[in-house]
Amino acid sequence: MPRPATPLSALLFDVDGTLAETEEIHRLAFLDAFAEEGLDWDWSVERYRALLKTTGGKERIRRFLDETGVARDAFPDDRVARLHARKTELYGRRIAEGRVTLRPGVERLLHEARDRGLRLAIVTTTTRPNVDALLEATLPGRGAVLFETMVCGDEVAAKKPAPDAYLEALARLNLPPEACLVFEDSMNGLAAARAARLAAIVTPGVYTAHETFVDATEILPDLAAFDLAAWT
Repeated sequence: MPRPATPLSALLFDVDGTLAETEEIHRLAFLDAFAEEGLDWDWSVERYRALLKTTGGKERIRRFLDETGVARDAFPDDRVARLHARKTELYGRRIAEGRVTLRPGVERLLHEARDRGLRLAIVTTTTRPNVDALLEATLPGRGAVLFETMVCGDEVAAKKPAPDAYLEALARLNLPPEACLVFEDSMNGLAAARAARLAAIVTPGVYTAHETFVDATEILPDLAAFDLAAWT
């Protein structure tokens, strides 16, 4: 895809798999929550990779219930919500223990973008507590300063691959899509960005390396390979 001719004004970042390789931490936190509930649900790496096709933790649990034939009256939505809330707490605990770092090139790009006067935003399907935990662990005291706005999954009607979160970010920034560049790691994220008419750089992660990204503006191994000067 060609690069947009409009001068670049903002960079929009996905979180899980893009800012940091967090999906395995999410998987382990799910397993922790299941164990506390006495649930023998074995979300292996391969099963979790398949479940990631469904965005959103609560939605992922519901998909698993449907796939395994668990009756909804035996596991209603309020129980799903409580289980997911506990998983979020356990995820935050694991992140706070320093179990994850930013992917290569991320911190450099964030600061270089700010130095060039670009606006920064987060656009994600995960919850705000998960974002806050990651930023505090990897950019202590700086995350809230770096990012002008954060659009999280529970703030929009439909999660990625729907464009809702990106459209909300554009509205908050009061910018046209041509003035923004997205950073994603998954097909769902790329589809959401393209549905919002946004150009997207994709850096596939551990859980998305098998996916194809035909609509990406560029596909890079990580953001250490991204040249912001070529875009500004």
